[in-house]
Amino acid sequence: MNKKVLNTLEFNKITEMLTQEATSDPGRDLCRKLEPTDDFEVINKAQQETYDALGMLISRGNISFGSNTDISFSMKTLKIGSSLSAPELLKIANMLRNIARVKSYARDDAGKGEEADNSLTGYFDALAPLTNVSEEILRCIISEDEIADDASPTLKNIRRQKSVIGEKIHSKLLSMVNGSERTYLQDAVITQRDGRYCLPVKAEYRSSVRGMIHDQSSTGSTFFIEPEAVVNMNNELKELDISEKEEIEKILADLSLSCGEHTDELAENARLMTLLDFIFARGSLALKMNATRPVFNKKHVINLRKARHPLLDPKKVVPVDISLGRDFDLLVITGPNTGGKTVCLKTIGLLTLMGQAGLHIPTLDRSELSIFSKVFADIGDEQSIEQSLSTFSSHMKNIVTVMKYSDEDSLCLFDELGAGTDPTEGAALAIAILDSLHQRGIRTVATTHYSELKVYALSTENVENACCEFDVETLSPTYKLLIGIPGKSNAFAISSKLGLSKKIIEEAKKQIDTSQRSFEDLISDLEASRITIEKDKEEVAEYKKKIKELQDNLHAKNEKIDTRRENIIREANAEARAILEEAKKTADETIKVFQSAGPGASMKELEHQRAILRGEITKKNDKLSLKEKSVSPGKAIKPEEIAIGDPVRVTSMGMDGTVNSLPDAKGNLFVMCGQLKTKTNIKNLVRIDASELEKQDKDREKTRIHQRNSSVKMDLTAAKSYSLSSELNLLGKTVDEALPELDKYLDDAYMAHLKSVRIVHGKGTGTLRLAVGRFLKKVSYVKEYRMGEYGEGDAGVTIVTFKD
Repeated sequence: MNKKVLNTLEFNKITEMLTQEATSDPGRDLCRKLEPTDDFEVINKAQQETYDALGMLISRGNISFGSNTDISFSMKTLKIGSSLSAPELLKIANMLRNIARVKSYARDDAGKGEEADNSLTGYFDALAPLTNVSEEILRCIISEDEIADDASPTLKNIRRQKSVIGEKIHSKLLSMVNGSERTYLQDAVITQRDGRYCLPVKAEYRSSVRGMIHDQSSTGSTFFIEPEAVVNMNNELKELDISEKEEIEKILADLSLSCGEHTDELAENARLMTLLDFIFARGSLALKMNATRPVFNKKHVINLRKARHPLLDPKKVVPVDISLGRDFDLLVITGPNTGGKTVCLKTIGLLTLMGQAGLHIPTLDRSELSIFSKVFADIGDEQSIEQSLSTFSSHMKNIVTVMKYSDEDSLCLFDELGAGTDPTEGAALAIAILDSLHQRGIRTVATTHYSELKVYALSTENVENACCEFDVETLSPTYKLLIGIPGKSNAFAISSKLGLSKKIIEEAKKQIDTSQRSFEDLISDLEASRITIEKDKEEVAEYKKKIKELQDNLHAKNEKIDTRRENIIREANAEARAILEEAKKTADETIKVFQSAGPGASMKELEHQRAILRGEITKKNDKLSLKEKSVSPGKAIKPEEIAIGDPVRVTSMGMDGTVNSLPDAKGNLFVMCGQLKTKTNIKNLVRIDASELEKQDKDREKTRIHQRNSSVKMDLTAAKSYSLSSELNLLGKTVDEALPELDKYLDDAYMAHLKSVRIVHGKGTGTLRLAVGRFLKKVSYVKEYRMGEYGEGDAGVTIVTFKD
């Protein structure tokens, strides 16, 4: 892909946006070097990696590769057996700790039941945290300038001796400062010169204090003398300093040797961390752009659904549908200036480059792109005074290059083809150029004002017109691309709206020949017809939507009625079985009484038992008989007493509603029960109080409102999770200003299901950092928090992890 087209289509601005999403310097370098490719397998692999990274960012939140640095020089040093410095070892240790967090990030994805294996799994699995190496380095090295006392027993002993000797020197010098030598001193202080403890002696008393002179003040009034009494102790201290330095060098050498055993793993770790940072930067950019993965084909077919130019404000840009290569291979876009023609042209070219670079594109899903080995774009005014090129000449120079090097695997984009010269010759030249590309089967998009090109598109097979819509009433473009309709200049209409005399406009119209005027009128008629059809389509779509809602409601009600009927039947059967069992038990007990009575039983007693049995049977019959549900007032309705709109209850269904039609000769009529229209007989109806029906309607409305509000709350929570930043910046705020903002942000982040967040408070005096720490201790849903590590912001940042 030539560099010129990348600059023309502003691909470099996309790489700048991508670079801002990377979190490490090596990752940013890789982002800056990104270029499109025409290898189908490489493109699909890159698109899959971007897609998987986007999914992990959405499900798990942000990931940082900040501790990943360029360690290539350190690796060369280790391979030749040399030792690394403390800062170099710290970089390796922090990178290894970062690797451990990255591997944990990948494991968390699998632990939540999500798809564990994706195109990035191999990269994560290949990372080697080398925990023992990183822990040993961090145990021995506290900072770039400080080695821990416990780094080795020898170092600890040396520093202990230095401390003892230092105390002895201070004690001796203090006795001199507070003793008889006080009058000889310029100030009662102990100072150092060249690493040796000295006293500031007045010039006139320098011979009174025996010792070594190490320095003199700029005015000559003070000599810095090392008293004779502490010379030997200072010598011992100097020797210990040398021993300490040697021991530190030995410690660094041992740590370097430990790293040297893993140079291959460290080099591979650096490569993988840089690659993952690059991939997740692509995923992060897709998330910010609300971009989707395009479907690639080898048929040179482009189909962009609601495409947005990625460099325009997403809140203002108008999405457009663009297609090329399926029904036509040449698209001619016409319309007024500032109508969006050039934006459409750049959108096609830039999204093609982005897709072939492995980036997602800002369109709806299932948008299609094809692989082009070359993309040519002649866009903008490239007039050159130095090269004596006019606008037309500079464009023609580009076109000559396009015609020479383009082939059927190329995509050609022309802005205002043939402009900058005589309109008649320019139009003829433009038609000849486009026809040549068309005959060679090259996918081409061109913008123009020439009516001749509209006619060419209408009369040539596999060539299509398109236009950018313009609202004459408001004198402003709508930026909608309409494929299949040639554009109209609207010069007369715009001039009339702006107040130009009708007489002048009519005179201007006479200057246009009849065929040209008829063609423009035809375009106007087509545009009017299109607007009417669009409105009709919108109305039809609205009607279909309402019908679908009614069908869904009816289906839901039918399901509810069927479920209720089944429940009633099941409960009735269970109750009937229980009643029959009870009746059988009663009958069995009575038979036993009769059998045990014998021949001499009292008839009175037997009659009493028979009466008890008869009463039980009557109760069972009453339970098994179907009774009408008591209603108020519960009176039967006569056909002549009923009217449309009367509130009634359908006793056979147990539902309330209003009469929708008068009964026929057989007493059949329709009743509206909510949105359900049911047919029944007047014998199944009883009157009910209208207030009862109104109460039921109000209850149903409250239920619907509650459901709708619940849905809105869920939508808001999802939107917040999608857009809430994982970082809060408190720099420049006082404690009183910062804590309320921190409190609200933590609530929002926890409700948005973020795993962890980053609080930036700066170092400063440490007051804000301490206040943030005290506040976090009191937050119940905070699992843990820690200071930022090397590469994450150090003490100027606090990393907060929430409870699951």
